Amino acid sequence: MLNLADSPARPLILPSILAADFARLGDDVAHVLDAGADGIHVDIMDGHFVPNLSMGPAVMASLRKRFATAFFDVHLMVANPADYVKPFADAGADHITFHIECTAGRKTDHELDLIAQIRAAGCTAGVCLNPGTAGGSITHLLDHADLSMVLAMSVQPGFGGQSFMPEVLPKVREIAGRLPEAVRFEMDGGLSPTTAPDAVAAGVDMVVAGSAVFGAADRAAAIAAMKG
Repeated sequence: MLNLADSPARPLILPSILAADFARLGDDVAHVLDAGADGIHVDIMDGHFVPNLSMGPAVMASLRKRFATAFFDVHLMVANPADYVKPFADAGADHITFHIECTAGRKTDHELDLIAQIRAAGCTAGVCLNPGTAGGSITHLLDHADLSMVLAMSVQPGFGGQSFMPEVLPKVREIAGRLPEAVRFEMDGGLSPTTAPDAVAAGVDMVVAGSAVFGAADRAAAIAAMKG
């Protein structure tokens, strides 16, 4: 199973199952893992933080049952992430990321409590920020010993198939220059063999790709192209 701390520096590719065919989800996941994917990105939407619904812990549990050694990267696009940590950890998540926009304005140590909750549940923890959110919003978390990942959105969260927003790249370069060596940097949104090289050049080392992988005629070639 993938270990974020011990993984190679090359870009890791995690296809988002939001773009998979849900009628044959298990077979689609098996295919992209066999095609060279480093793990699977699981987008969780609650219809409140984002105007869409996706899936619940039962889907995660079914995937874990079939893919015992796969790395599952759960991205909580939800208004109350603390409510979802234990259900998804119990269902088999390896990593859980929450949005800084969902914790800002609450008690000052709320993010620290949430990271601690994720770690206590047996998962690594990450924090995400939207395209319009300043990089400074996560500065207080970057040196936290239990933070394993920062996720930068390069589309507005909530829907798959959107176009990459290159205007986020200056912020990405700024954050990359301040990340401790042990913290991975992931990007999600509109990434493909065409756009992923710009993200990687800016400092990203984990690439989430949905349509560019699941919609590709040759999934192995698409993954290999993004790995460089």
